[in-house]
Amino acid sequence: MTHGADATRVRLKYLAHIEMGQSPPSADYTSSPGDGLPFLQGTADFGTLHPQPRTFCVSPTKLAAAGDILFSVRAPVGELNLADRDVGIGRGLCAVQPDRLHVGFTWWALHEARDQLNYVSTGSTYEAVATEDVSNLRVCYPTSRSQQSISAYLDTETARLDGLVASKERMLGLMAEKRRALITHAVTRGVDGLSLRDSGIPWVGQIPAQWESRRIAQLFRERDERGEPDLPLLEVSIKAGVVLREFSDDRIESTAADFNSYKVARKGDVVFNKMRMWQGAVGVAPEDGLVSPDYTVADPLGPLSSSYAGQLFRTDMFSAECARHSHGIVWDRLRLYWDGFRDIVVPLPSRDEQDSIVAHVSSEAAKLDALHSATVRTIALIKERRSALITSAVTGQLSNLEAV
Repeated sequence: MTHGADATRVRLKYLAHIEMGQSPPSADYTSSPGDGLPFLQGTADFGTLHPQPRTFCVSPTKLAAAGDILFSVRAPVGELNLADRDVGIGRGLCAVQPDRLHVGFTWWALHEARDQLNYVSTGSTYEAVATEDVSNLRVCYPTSRSQQSISAYLDTETARLDGLVASKERMLGLMAEKRRALITHAVTRGVDGLSLRDSGIPWVGQIPAQWESRRIAQLFRERDERGEPDLPLLEVSIKAGVVLREFSDDRIESTAADFNSYKVARKGDVVFNKMRMWQGAVGVAPEDGLVSPDYTVADPLGPLSSSYAGQLFRTDMFSAECARHSHGIVWDRLRLYWDGFRDIVVPLPSRDEQDSIVAHVSSEAAKLDALHSATVRTIALIKERRSALITSAVTGQLSNLEAV
């Protein structure tokens, strides 16, 4: 079942027909599936298992038939999918129609050969390759029997490895859920199994009996300081909170003139993006810095620690409450202004309890984060194994496929 480590390579154009996509006139597009053929522009239309067309075309200029291999020729170059029906294809794709190759083997051979395009792709705004580049890919060309054996083997083994990756990715999702639940419980219920009472805050429900409830107006004041252009730049990330903003030198030079108008956030201030607060775009400034003039900076007055507030304000339930206090005509244009933010009522533990909660969350979250990092590394290793397996099988480096 092997064809030797020095397997014969033949240019793809001698083994398959390559049909380069072409975009039809705009008048040929339609939003109605019943009036046209599914049309694929590029990898954005690639689903997990099959292409997922977003548009349709009355009369596509170029077609891929069911069973053709779809190969992306624009960034990201070399992504693959399999047409499960007749589809029109745009300039971002080409269709590979195997002639002298087994379809299944062609699929895996292209996975192995596509790295050759790293040396020929061009483009200033995005990478792209030409039909000739794809046609000149040198693919392995074993006997027909070996092609079928290799294809069957890789179908089985990659499915097994993909199953492992999917399982690990589900674990990542469960860890993320557990992390969110850990923080939400700690900042609204405490960490010591305390007796509870109704908080009078609809979005919170019960809180420990000794905790208070306060309007944010009693806990923060708005900070609007400007004119310190030499401070480092900060940004608010939905994923990471407030972090240092990274710019290229050119970007810094092009925007330096505007820095006098940027708001100053002092270390420990809470900063949020008005337009994304309902999605969790909030965090605590790690140091004195500058933020966008459209951000809101809240200076803590004392009773509420920044660390505790940073955890509370990034919970899903607080984000939902921010949405209710926001203004906007449509959902994705909601803005939370200071007047809306200051009217939100939040739970207020004692300062010692706040510190205890933050310490507990930090300790437990660190354990989950370590497990998350280990799982991510495992996924990377499995994917490396998958890639190496494809290369070894396609190039004939496995002398006994059943024993591997």
